[in-house]
Amino acid sequence: MRCGYVLAVGGIALLFATTVALGQSQHLTDAITHTQAAIAQGKQGYPDALAAQAREALRHAEAAKKEASVPHLDEGIRWLKQAIEQSTQGQGEAATQAAERALVQFSGDGPPPAQSAQSPQEEGGY
Repeated sequence: MRCGYVLAVGGIALLFATTVALGQSQHLTDAITHTQAAIAQGKQGYPDALAAQAREALRHAEAAKKEASVPHLDEGIRWLKQAIEQSTQGQGEAATQAAERALVQFSGDGPPPAQSAQSPQEEGGY
């Protein structure tokens, strides 16, 4: 029993160390997870569920922003807000695309915010 406890504590410590070593907070991880769920809901044709997941992702993204400076986070937050607005207006496909763009930003795979192809403001967004 003691061995199981030690392994569990060791596993949790390893997970925490990996997250910290990669420079990714738990809030950012949760924002990514909820953004992925929002995209899945959008692709299935559920804009209300997309909005709910995007709101949860936004909550975590904003918390991650308070914890540390994360590249692309502001741009991802803007795209999430766009996804929420579009989904509440019944624009499921556009909302899904906005959530996908947020995910790219959160994953750090997108262009720097100043060079982003089209920000939500340029597309007539929020």
